Amino acid sequence: MTEPSTEDGRTFRRETELVVNEIAQGLRTLDSGVGWFSGLAPTTQQEVLQEVTGYAMQAHITSADGRAGVARSGVKPTANPSVMICMDPPRYGFAGLPAAEHVTAFCVLVSVFAVADTRRRDTYCKGACGHGWHDLTAATE
Repeated sequence: MTEPSTEDGRTFRRETELVVNEIAQGLRTLDSGVGWFSGLAPTTQQEVLQEVTGYAMQAHITSADGRAGVARSGVKPTANPSVMICMDPPRYGFAGLPAAEHVTAFCVLVSVFAVADTRRRDTYCKGACGHGWHDLTAATE
């Protein structure tokens, strides 16, 4: 079996970034994102979880974001990913969870990222943002 090329890896990271940001901006449903994620191989799911963890860290999630995101995700607050993200500081070892918890972890991570990123778009980046991924509707028009 051959390893994916660097270009393939970059293309996949861009796809992940697009899917996650579309969910965060309400351009794609969480269910649609879960469908995309569920179709990936377990090792690729781990890579996506690591990537989305990075997005959550860059969005500087708070414990309030964690609680709001868990509520938004529909995942039980007692599930491992929910508990991890609501800790202060949050725990980010989602890719290390058993494969049976990957979809749940994806739901929680993306939902918490959506809350934190929306907060940042509405505060820090409002009117003066140069982040192309913060306004995907403008990119498609």
